[in-house]
Amino acid sequence: MTALHQVPQHLLQALHQIIPNCELLAQQLPETPISLWLIPPIFSHDRLDDEVIRRIWNDTPYWIFCWASGLAMAQWLLSEPQHVRDQVVLDFGAGSGVVAIAAKLAGAKRVICCDIDPVSLAACRENAKLNGVELEYLDDLYQAQSVDVLLAADVLYDQCNRFFLDDFLKFADEVWVADSRVKNFSHPNYQKLDERSATTWPDLDEAHEFRNVSFYKTL
Repeated sequence: MTALHQVPQHLLQALHQIIPNCELLAQQLPETPISLWLIPPIFSHDRLDDEVIRRIWNDTPYWIFCWASGLAMAQWLLSEPQHVRDQVVLDFGAGSGVVAIAAKLAGAKRVICCDIDPVSLAACRENAKLNGVELEYLDDLYQAQSVDVLLAADVLYDQCNRFFLDDFLKFADEVWVADSRVKNFSHPNYQKLDERSATTWPDLDEAHEFRNVSFYKTL
């Protein structure tokens, strides 16, 4: 893949503002046909000085990883395409765009990547190009029109984000949430339906508890 595709320089420059001298590689994700521009699998954390670590925490470039919940949801969509086939889909908090790409490959009619971070949307564009799919892009959920299915992976890591569970209902009757950070949440409009195992890619060597991804769906 890397031999056929040039590393997107604008993404590399954005990465270097956070982590100098780090590379981007086109990598195929486990148990999927999807490739993404991500940081190398072998990345020495020892090279990170305090200033770099501070920048990572303050301005996390979420798009440089495929997080466990996103990978699990992508694998699920590819194995059970009937959930999105011929539907209009919105991928909220798209990050690298992995869920959106999987939805498109699964036969969705239209797929909208929604992310407040402009660099993440740029990464979604490049990753869509890498996988030969056409997506749409939106930087504000509240500018979205109603869709058939709303997908959200790894967006509940911050307690402050829980209000989205109510707001999602304004844009789609069918909402699927995948999250490895929240083992269960009590909400009258959602029920837990499944649990899958996945690892953030490249592997961050996270605790095993964060490799169990719970799936929730609107009632």
